[in-house]
Amino acid sequence: VGRSGITGTAARFNPLPQGFGPRSMSENSYQSGRLDLPFVGHCTFAKSPACVDWNAIDADVAVIGVPNDMGTQWRPGARFGPRAIREASTLFSFGHGGAYDHEDDVMYLTRDQIRMVDVGDADIVHTDMAKSHANTEAAIRKILASGAMPVVLGGDHSIHAPVIKAFDGQGPIHIVHFDAHLDFVDERHGVRYGHGNPLRRASEMSHITGMTQLGIRNVSSSNRYDYDAARAAGSQIYSVRQVRQMGVQGVLDIIPEAPSYYFTIDIDGFDPSIAPGTGTPSHGGFLYYEVLEIIQALVKRSGGRIVGIDLVEVAPAYDPAGVTAILAAQLLLNTLGFIFHARHNK
Repeated sequence: VGRSGITGTAARFNPLPQGFGPRSMSENSYQSGRLDLPFVGHCTFAKSPACVDWNAIDADVAVIGVPNDMGTQWRPGARFGPRAIREASTLFSFGHGGAYDHEDDVMYLTRDQIRMVDVGDADIVHTDMAKSHANTEAAIRKILASGAMPVVLGGDHSIHAPVIKAFDGQGPIHIVHFDAHLDFVDERHGVRYGHGNPLRRASEMSHITGMTQLGIRNVSSSNRYDYDAARAAGSQIYSVRQVRQMGVQGVLDIIPEAPSYYFTIDIDGFDPSIAPGTGTPSHGGFLYYEVLEIIQALVKRSGGRIVGIDLVEVAPAYDPAGVTAILAAQLLLNTLGFIFHARHNK
């Protein structure tokens, strides 16, 4: 999404902001209502209406934060990721009726394509990972029960385990994982639900039929046993350099056809030159369009059959300029635009 932004949509108890009135879906205008600049108003994701009653979610997308970084093994701070991503997302919600992409000649994120609410955060209980994960799983189940697609703002990558567990009635699902790290550790010193374990836990769930792991690299990722275990569980693993050699179509060709897909995106899959705000940066990562083009290609091929997204490990304290959170918000909004345009035009 460029500077043209996103429209909001009303939850049951929330009126639309001024300037989001009934205009043509292809029209962009500042001529009526409030100007509503990015730094004005409530800081929800993309200034979408807040929905505080989780029994009354009425939307296509429900954005939820999971500010849990108790699973980190080095630098903490991803608990502040959801707030930073929400703040950054206001940049792309400035007084428009959708997001026009001149390369695609398409209006994305129009009101007839997507209705989105921000439902706040899962409740995190400090020092109690089991309770925090249980609260996270319960929150995602509420969203799924409403019929909305969850978009989850982390938090460290440990949150993926309870999030994907909540999809146990939604399978079969193929996971597409962007990351510098394999995250396939079984157990270390009794720890099974830290940020090094979530894809291993996901692989043990019957509704997960496979995964494609992209961007995995460098000495800190994992040991040989974890790679062997991942491949034995049905994972396909490719580094950044391998992905670049394959190209977008080559990557698309190795992602199997599946009824549904789920994106789990660790921001450290990107190069730290564009995403420094993370706890475990790893040089040699993806650039923005390398990830975006893979996502867009899979969304097109699948007709928008993406059932959920989590984006994790944004730790804003390590990035005073805020470019990491901006990258996260921009990637999510573009991805949502692609998904709901594909669904709307099937």
